[in-house]
Amino acid sequence: MRLLHTMIRVGDLDRSIGFYTEVLGMRLLRRKDYPEGRFTLAFVGYGDESENAVIELTHNWDTAAYELGSGFGHLAVEVEDAYQACDAIREKGGQVVREAGPMKHGTTVIAFVKDPDGYMIELIQR
Repeated sequence: MRLLHTMIRVGDLDRSIGFYTEVLGMRLLRRKDYPEGRFTLAFVGYGDESENAVIELTHNWDTAAYELGSGFGHLAVEVEDAYQACDAIREKGGQVVREAGPMKHGTTVIAFVKDPDGYMIELIQR
């Protein structure tokens, strides 16, 4: 068994694809419209789905925004340098909500950014 993808619902698919590809450096792996169901699925990630877990962005055409709820925590992405990653994300218009630094009660360097729909993404320094 292996993890295939995590699905999140997004209000503006093009904006979300732009964030994950242009700001976080992922690739758009595939995208398909389902007109009868009035939704589109787009898959983004750092590598081919046959070898890597990816993110499924689900856009329901009649829904512009979602309440995130309290059950979902965050996605995590490993980075070489969390400080540089925060600078690069900010330069590309991304929102850093917790600057890079050691985690509370530990030494691992982490940071948090927020995607356009409000989902949190943890950056964990290698």
